[in-house]
This record gives sequence, C-alpha cells and structure tokens, in this order.
Amino acid sequence: MMTLWNETEQIELHLLGQYDTGNALVFEARMLIDPELGDRVLWQKKTYGIIQTYSRRQLKKEIEAVHQKLFTQTEHVSFSQKIRRLFTDQ
Repeated sequence: MMTLWNETEQIELHLLGQYDTGNALVFEARMLIDPELGDRVLWQKKTYGIIQTYSRRQLKKEIEAVHQKLFTQTEHVSFSQKIRRLFTDQ
C-alpha cells in the first residue's frame, strides 16, 4: 500500500511540475521503461481533469444560488439596487 501511495505522490509531483530537473528526467525515464506507469500517469491526469470540471460546475451552481438570493428576495432589495446603480451609466 505504501508503494502505491508513494507512486501516486510521485505522479502528482510530475503532473504539477514540482520536480526539479533531475527528478523529472528520472521519472520520465521510468515512464519509458514501464508503460504501465505511463498509463497510471494518464489516468491520474484524467482524474484531475474530471475533478476540476466537477469543482467548477459546483462553484458555478453556488454562485448562481447566491445571485438568485441577492437579486430576487425582497429582503435584499436595497443591496440589489446599490449594485445595479454601480453598473448603470451615470
């Protein structure tokens, strides 16, 4: 289990570009020697992309919920009017 965790951490360092030049070259050589490592790097990269996409969608939903609350509920009318005045031609 520890070996798998270490490898995952090494893949992460590689994907984030946090290796120094020497370690980066060694890791890239390992990927050439071990095609399965290259596959694991690819899958971890895809996983990060999926997580990033999901996170963006969730953040967008949260921002939209706040927007709806601030600009449609009567208790926030004063705030809404102040914000709208900031963006109108004066």
